[in-house]
Amino acid sequence: MAASLRSTIPRYPSYLLPCLIGCVSLTLLFVYQVDNFASRTKTVAGHNLDPTPWHIFPLKNFDEETRQARAYKIIQCQFLTCPYTNDNTTAQPRRSKSSSKLSAECPEFFRYIHRDLEPWSRTGITKNHIMEAKNFAAFRVVIFGGRLYLDLYYACVQSRLMFTIWGLLQMLRRYPGMVPDVDFMFDCMDRPIINKTEHSSMPLPLFRYDTTEDHFDIPFPDWSFWGWPEINIRSWGEEFQDIKRGSQSKSWSKKWPRAYWKGNPDVLSPLRTELMQCNHSRKWGAQIMRQNWDEEARAGFEGSKLSNQCDYRYKIYAEGFAWSVSLKYIVSCGSLALIISPQYEDFFSRGLIPKENYWPVSANELCRSIKFAVDWGNANPSKAKAIGKAGQDFMEALSMDRVYDYMFHLISEYSKLQDFKPVPPPDALEACMDSILCFAEQKEKEFLKRSTVFPSATPPCTLQPADGNLIKSWLQQKQRAIEDVREMEKQNV
Repeated sequence: MAASLRSTIPRYPSYLLPCLIGCVSLTLLFVYQVDNFASRTKTVAGHNLDPTPWHIFPLKNFDEETRQARAYKIIQCQFLTCPYTNDNTTAQPRRSKSSSKLSAECPEFFRYIHRDLEPWSRTGITKNHIMEAKNFAAFRVVIFGGRLYLDLYYACVQSRLMFTIWGLLQMLRRYPGMVPDVDFMFDCMDRPIINKTEHSSMPLPLFRYDTTEDHFDIPFPDWSFWGWPEINIRSWGEEFQDIKRGSQSKSWSKKWPRAYWKGNPDVLSPLRTELMQCNHSRKWGAQIMRQNWDEEARAGFEGSKLSNQCDYRYKIYAEGFAWSVSLKYIVSCGSLALIISPQYEDFFSRGLIPKENYWPVSANELCRSIKFAVDWGNANPSKAKAIGKAGQDFMEALSMDRVYDYMFHLISEYSKLQDFKPVPPPDALEACMDSILCFAEQKEKEFLKRSTVFPSATPPCTLQPADGNLIKSWLQQKQRAIEDVREMEKQNV
């Protein structure tokens, strides 16, 4: 009976069991290798990137995804998307820079592009410059043949990296076939780091969002021009129009006759800490409010909507850890912007003139300086209103068209200084619009899509030639205006 039963059991070749074991092992090994490979892949979403050693911040948490799901997503977004897309320039016809359509002249402050790049006018930008700048960079950008390649080193705060790269991709899309091959290093943290004294023998070209007179860092439009989803700020085009409408909801005479500031003082900023002491409407003519972003997020950011903050005649701008993206929103209100002794400058703020587009407030005797500005404005309402309106007009002229033009000209002028042919480095991976959207979370994706552009029907604005004497006269004019206000304050004591 036992023999009969055994005879009914199918017999498998003796070699099959080891094969089955081998297949299972290979499958497990493949899954492990996929997960291991993906975990080492650096992406614009911040996967496997460490915080910068010069500025520690908490990393994004991706624990909600299973290891395998995350691994396959990284492979899909990073390796299987861009080779099959042509959303940048390759699908678009090349347009000659000598287009028959006349281009407008660029805003005067674009001349600062020449000044920012002047340190390399004699030496050029060499491969050695690039590799030395890598020691201070969060990522490297190579544009080659109209496509964008990234070499990532450190994570950026929140979605700065993603939105900065998206902005570059939109520039490529806006001016197809016109952007030259280029290779540059970029740091996404706030404070400039290439000090002119320390690096005098070899200036290093490093792009970032701001700079100072004491640094070689090259200012570039910040990520928030395409949106800041973490605090519900949309792209610049949308946000400015909302702010302008909000500013028109009350006439100047009906706006609160005091200075207003709302922000986060807990950013290692002695200036903002001191500003909190000026919160007294009667004594200092100011209303200073602490921003709690956790509470704002729970309330849907209704209390921090920028278009609802233009009901005051005076808006205060105070730098934080360094420069702040809030400058463009404050000046856009059409209120008289009170800018407190700025130490840092971004790419457009060099075009703002004291007593023409804003009122300069001294960091010394801060509360008294704010009080003087408020008293002067209330005693000279037509003049205060005119300065506020001139500031708003300046920001309106800074449309996204001009932002893309600034990016285009900065990169084009920079590329002329390179003494080598840019090629993607071995570790670089291509980034395209589809790959960015693939990595983006739902809210990020919505913001990104809303800032998508199409090829421009007109060429970029015409960049004026370098004129160091003109810039020098502007700086002298600004200094005289600030000194004039300081003298007015002294006479008022």
